[in-house]
Parts: sequence; C-alpha cells; structure tokens
Amino acid sequence: MTHERELAELTRLVREFSTERDWQQFHDPKSVILALVGEVGELAELFQWVPADEAVARFSSADRHARVAEEMADVLVYLVCLADVLGVDLGEAARAKLADSHRRFAADAVRGVAPHKP
Repeated sequence: MTHERELAELTRLVREFSTERDWQQFHDPKSVILALVGEVGELAELFQWVPADEAVARFSSADRHARVAEEMADVLVYLVCLADVLGVDLGEAARAKLADSHRRFAADAVRGVAPHKP
C-alpha cells in the first residue's frame, strides 16, 4: 500500500470512528487543535526530565516504547482529524513543505548546523 493510500485509509478510519459515535459535532478546528496540543503535551511529558542523550536508550524498552508509540498515535490521529475537518491533504502539504525546505536549506550550506529563525 502506498503512503498516500495508507494516509487516506487512516483518514477514513478516523472519520468512521467519529461518525459511529456522532462526535463530528465536536470536531470544529479549535477543539481538535486543543485536543492535539493536549496529546503533544502528554508526549512531551514522557520526555520532560529525560536527558537528551539518554532519550533513545530509555525509550527502547518494550513498555516505554509502547507508551511513546501510544502517545504518538494519539497525536497523529488528531492531526489526521484536523486535516480532514479543514480539507487539507497532509501528504501533499508535507511534500510541498519538504520541497520548500530543500530550497531554503541546501544540504551543502547547512550540513551540521541547526537552522534558526532570525
């Protein structure tokens, strides 16, 4: 299955889940964004006091890996829901953003340097 088809299928599943529960009425953009931010907060909380150089190792154990995967899935589901509500093609938007980033950050010019906004 192509990535586009996978994303379309995930969108369909998220929409179906919401429709079966009559939850679309609660899925205005502001509410979905707030839910998304809450889930990002829960993901961030898992890493809050973990030293950066230990994060990969600490989340390689099965239980921690499963926990981080669960929070990442929550973030993805709300992002997919928001894109669906607003009619955004996430795959197309991501490809366009990456193309722009390739233009703005030529590999030879920024290799090994973290870009920053002026």
